[in-house]
Amino acid sequence: MKTRMLKIEGPGKLALVEKDLILEDDEVLVRTFQSSICGTDKMYYRGEMPPNEKYPLFIGHEGGGVVEAVGSKVHEYQVGDLVMSFSRSCTFADYFKTKPINLQPVPEGLDMRIASLGEPLACAMHSVLESGVQIGDTVAVMGMGFAGQIMLQGARRKGATKVIAIDILDGKLKLAEKMGADVTINPSKEDLYQAIMGLTDGKGVDVVFEAAGTQESLNACSTILKHNGHLVLYSWITQPVTLNLHRWHQNSFKVITTTLVHHTKYERMVWTEKAMRPFQQGLIDVEPLISAEFKLSDITEAFEEAVNNDEIIKIIIKP
Repeated sequence: MKTRMLKIEGPGKLALVEKDLILEDDEVLVRTFQSSICGTDKMYYRGEMPPNEKYPLFIGHEGGGVVEAVGSKVHEYQVGDLVMSFSRSCTFADYFKTKPINLQPVPEGLDMRIASLGEPLACAMHSVLESGVQIGDTVAVMGMGFAGQIMLQGARRKGATKVIAIDILDGKLKLAEKMGADVTINPSKEDLYQAIMGLTDGKGVDVVFEAAGTQESLNACSTILKHNGHLVLYSWITQPVTLNLHRWHQNSFKVITTTLVHHTKYERMVWTEKAMRPFQQGLIDVEPLISAEFKLSDITEAFEEAVNNDEIIKIIIKP
């Protein structure tokens, strides 16, 4: 089976190459319905490499499609099944192959346009489900990208009575208002700490989601959180950061790490069905978060747009 597949050769260097896919006995061949550009993909494109990885790489892990063939040792899936990718399976391609454990079945009745975003949707919703948000809480979301917009809506569904959206880009804050934020704060234009204290009678927020992925964001989260509050760490930060741990010690807040639901097979098996349920039931609005759609043949242009246009939330790629 021949397929076009995206190869990243170095920072800012992409090539759409033709590759032969030889299906092993324990692999599944999937015809791609749709893939999408993740913040992790953008890190690779910018040269912000995680430890122990090097170029060239075949990237792409967000996506979904139809099972085209299965190896002789595969019993979990059959030809024609609809699946979601949950690991780096090189989904920027016409076809991709992967182990069954890297896939999840599409929930019944869920549109493939949404199901193909299953990995980022499930990861963001898993953070919400694990956050400890309770009825009546005041919640802040730091970073209003794709995940942050999902967390905002999820926190509201869990009973938060005040949801505060924080970002340095006004366009993303305007979208957050449409998605249900009660208050928006741009820390580049006003003092974040003072704004939060004014909104919470000087106590701080009950729960803060960190979804911006910067040193400044991490440290800011600890300053706006109330005593015994919950700090939910979502971002995957691949570069060293310096943290002010004084507040972590003094305020005795709970740190919840939820980033890797899709990296461990047991967590994925337990959490995916629960995390996808709100989308299956139509409780979370996803469509407004899709900023643009590109063909696979135009993927270089798509990456340039994703990296250089700060107002972009999510770009999807069609074969």
